[in-house]
Amino acid sequence: MTDLVPWAELGASLAAIGGAAYARHAHPAAYWSTVGLPISVARLLASYASTMDACGLTVEPSRWRALAVKATTRREVRPVPPRRGLIRPTSTGMRLRLRLAPGQEPADVAASAERLRHAWGVHAVYVRDIKPGVVELRLVGFDVLRKVRMPRRTVGEALRVPVALREDATAFVRDYRAVPHELVLGATLSGKSMFLRNLITKLAAQPVVLVGIDCKRGVELAPFASRLSALATDPQEAAELLPVLVKEMEDRYDLIKARQGVAPGTPAEEITSDIWGLPEHDRPAPIVLFVDEVAELFLVATKKDEERRDEMVTHLIRLAQLGRAAGIYLEVCGQRFGAELGKGATMLRAQLTGRVCHRVNDEASAKMALGDIAPEAVYAACAIAAELPGLAVVGDTSGGWSRIRTPHLSLADAAATCRETAHLAPDVPALKPFRPYVQPLPSEGLRPVAPQQPATD
Repeated sequence: MTDLVPWAELGASLAAIGGAAYARHAHPAAYWSTVGLPISVARLLASYASTMDACGLTVEPSRWRALAVKATTRREVRPVPPRRGLIRPTSTGMRLRLRLAPGQEPADVAASAERLRHAWGVHAVYVRDIKPGVVELRLVGFDVLRKVRMPRRTVGEALRVPVALREDATAFVRDYRAVPHELVLGATLSGKSMFLRNLITKLAAQPVVLVGIDCKRGVELAPFASRLSALATDPQEAAELLPVLVKEMEDRYDLIKARQGVAPGTPAEEITSDIWGLPEHDRPAPIVLFVDEVAELFLVATKKDEERRDEMVTHLIRLAQLGRAAGIYLEVCGQRFGAELGKGATMLRAQLTGRVCHRVNDEASAKMALGDIAPEAVYAACAIAAELPGLAVVGDTSGGWSRIRTPHLSLADAAATCRETAHLAPDVPALKPFRPYVQPLPSEGLRPVAPQQPATD
């Protein structure tokens, strides 16, 4: 009987190890909270001084400290690491602040992030500058992009909505006030439509005018028709819609000039204010224009189509250059967007400050999205695997970039959200002719009624 006890203990140990291995793969968040966090904290506390010394982040102690050590302990005076704050555990990792010694800078700590990751047994280490002399280390315990779970405390504000998760476990917030226009590139099945779907549903809950141009006969944006104030499903309709938006922009400039005492003849390019300086009761609702498959607006087959293309591109460039002050923002999506599309493509792309690049089919496409703002991000975009739809590299003109991934949102749930928020759509009289037809749901007890066609002789 006593011989069975060691075997029972061995079996229990093997079962525990197997369970931990399974939890680490299938439920990384639960594994981190129960096993990974205590182990990593113990490693950090036990090896903090030696790790900082190995990373070159220690400095010689002050003269008074050296004299005090010699007088009290008679030990050898060793370099001291940065002063460490309290360790604050999170659901995805932990955070701690470091007070840098004189002569150190945040770049010194950032250069050692990979060494710190291996020393403390975490998935990644990110460094953020808090204030002069203080940096925050954000340690991520597992790959948060493998199974996306948005932070619970992400609350959207006016024209500022969380749409994806960054690799450092923080939310990627699409802020139209800070980055008015954005280019979203991605190959087929890369997750570009999922990104657009999350963005529309988050904006649908705000009093924002949503306008869509979807030249794929509306297959991408038509499910959100109940919340859209205007929708164009082919180049001909887009050619009619864009001038209306330009005229709306000009009317808003006239409103700004009249309210702020600007001379009536002042060109729009010289007006430095915007609609947000107007009183709330006079302020028109912001407009977000979604352009899906922008290449369809550039492709032409005849000379007549070429003239129409040039007019549409001109209107888009005007909206990108002048629309921000009038509260008009662009979200341009496509699989590829370069000079080969034709005249005006490069100029339009230069006006799109934000860049989101999903998996692309060639390096040239990644360079079109990120090469002119963050060359290092091009290689990260080319390394995105097909097995990770929704993974993207986001950057802006500041040169910074990071990896993000959009959470899964079914088309049915997105369409239901748009139906529930249809009453929030602001009234824009100029866009009424372009309001899409919304077919009643069968559950409402109504028969679908097809739109009437004009009589033909």
